Amino acid sequence: MRSNRLRMNADKTQLVWLGTRQQLAKLTTTEFSILSSAVKPSSAVLDLGVHINGQLTMADHVTALRRSCLFQLRQLRMVRSSLTLEAAKTMVHAFVSTRLDYCNSLLYGISDGLLTKLQTVQNAAARVVTGTRKFDHITPVLRQLHWLPVRQRIIFKLAMMVFKCIRRLAPWSGPRTYLRKKT
Repeated sequence: MRSNRLRMNADKTQLVWLGTRQQLAKLTTTEFSILSSAVKPSSAVLDLGVHINGQLTMADHVTALRRSCLFQLRQLRMVRSSLTLEAAKTMVHAFVSTRLDYCNSLLYGISDGLLTKLQTVQNAAARVVTGTRKFDHITPVLRQLHWLPVRQRIIFKLAMMVFKCIRRLAPWSGPRTYLRKKT
């Protein structure tokens, strides 16, 4: 790192041990020395906006995501009466749907309880857009808005990524060879 004039910032460096609850209980290390800096392991870290805990349950991420989305929905609910339907859809998409979709492929295989928490956020967003009451059935509203439920959004995103990789359409799909005609 020094040859590239890089230094580690110990204040911003995070360390998390990954394993099962039983494996993590066996660890006794309180500090880890990296490049003459002492780093203490934490129970969860934040990497590119995703909260990752030691057991990879994604519970911390879902909690933080839910909190931020519900905050945005409370803000939007206050101005909803001033917005058209299209403007409300755009605002909800900009502030809530994009958060639900960001790195959601990491959520594949999480527990049904965590998926239910995310689905309640999407349901609340649909209610804000359409003005649907709290106890009205939400499935027809999601269909009317053409929104896939959270579980299907995750599966769709994974399927799209696989499709793009197979078809070499993804930006990370490796080097491409192009045939040129000889003139």
